[in-house]
Amino acid sequence: MAPSAMSRWTKSLSEAQPVPYWLDDPGKPHPEPALTGAETCDLLVVGGGYSGLWTALNAKERDPQRDVVLLEGREVGWAASGRNGGFCAASITHGLANGLTRWPDEIHKLEELGARNLDEIEQAVARHDLDCDFERTGEIDVATEPHQAAELRDWYAEMERSGLADGTEFLDAEAVREQVDSPTFLAGLHDRRGVAMLNPAKLAWNLKRACIRLGVRVHEHTPALALKPYGAGMAVRTPYGSIRARKVALGTNIFPSLVKRVRAYTVPVYDYALMTEPLTADQLASIGWKNRQGLGDSANQFHYFRLSADNRILWGGYDAIYPYGGRVRAEYDDRPETYAKLAGHFFTCFPQLEGMRFTHAWGGAIDTCSRFSAFYGTAHHGKVAYAAGYTGLGVGATRFGADVMLDLLAGETTERTSLEMVRKKPLPFPPEPFAWTGIALTKWSLARADAHGGRRNLWLKTMDKLGLGFDS
Repeated sequence: MAPSAMSRWTKSLSEAQPVPYWLDDPGKPHPEPALTGAETCDLLVVGGGYSGLWTALNAKERDPQRDVVLLEGREVGWAASGRNGGFCAASITHGLANGLTRWPDEIHKLEELGARNLDEIEQAVARHDLDCDFERTGEIDVATEPHQAAELRDWYAEMERSGLADGTEFLDAEAVREQVDSPTFLAGLHDRRGVAMLNPAKLAWNLKRACIRLGVRVHEHTPALALKPYGAGMAVRTPYGSIRARKVALGTNIFPSLVKRVRAYTVPVYDYALMTEPLTADQLASIGWKNRQGLGDSANQFHYFRLSADNRILWGGYDAIYPYGGRVRAEYDDRPETYAKLAGHFFTCFPQLEGMRFTHAWGGAIDTCSRFSAFYGTAHHGKVAYAAGYTGLGVGATRFGADVMLDLLAGETTERTSLEMVRKKPLPFPPEPFAWTGIALTKWSLARADAHGGRRNLWLKTMDKLGLGFDS
């Protein structure tokens, strides 16, 4: 990268605020009061992100008389739920390819359940008036290298053979550039119905509002410090009080689980994003993005990008940073060297937009597990349920996970709890220094594959055989 190009691209970041665009909103609701004293409830939900919010909401819809309390350590939606790209995908397996590789015998059922879950999210948005800029636009996976175009064509042929191509269309270079015009686009795979775009923070805030309206007691700035059995139920200690509950659902994801044995199954991976200033009508016309689909490229180290309601472009991904020791720290949320890299990639993709400025640049932790899609379980003789490990596609899948947790707590055998995906766990991550070394070697190998026509080295082939990996 030439120094003049670097300085030109980094100049676009000169006024970018290091805060998530979605959370920088004057309409942000005030937090609910912290829990003080001793309380009791039927169901305690720990975590005020999507996992916890959908669990509380669905619990009240299943049984309006159930007494539900939700605890959030800081403020609802402040972590991953308010920092992501706002891609709400039908897939509950972190994409069809991952699901087909891991659960080939169940894939048609998994796809059906995922499609139904996205439809139910759309219905909930309407039923509860969740003002979150929900748009059922679909998504296009684009190829930016010749080997990626060939891989997309081959993958589409495999989808057709497996009877899984319904609603999906292969686009050649001319067709994909008719949808969105970038000189880097060589082909695309268009999923017309399986993804919606939304404002992630508004979804979290409106889910909180809907929960409260249904009678859920929400306490923010109330971290759950300890979980232990108490009589026939469970007790959770908080800084200013405690709460006893018959059942507990844990939606803490990347944060250390109150069930300690679960902690080895996830590691934090930091992801970063930029948001541009709003595009003018001429700028939008220059890239032809008239149907507003979400976009992602097909590299191992991939980008995701989409239009906001006011026609800004969110541009994120590529770097996936694992901090040694798996620590979650606020200082990791900001990474200027990644922002500079992303800015350069942005203007390579859209040279028509030279001179645009970025207004926001931010990062956040993703709860990654070794199979890339959520895992589930119970503890304390079925009185506690958990779901975690969504690996970056949790905007939609967390609602499915909420229903799984409620099924497990009810002791019910359902089509969800009968799934192999629900019954079995991924492999846990090894302790340090092995986790950091393995992840670093995998990242290096993925970057090398991107630079060498997609050819996977012996390390990646071994990880594939073991069902392991590391997805940026």
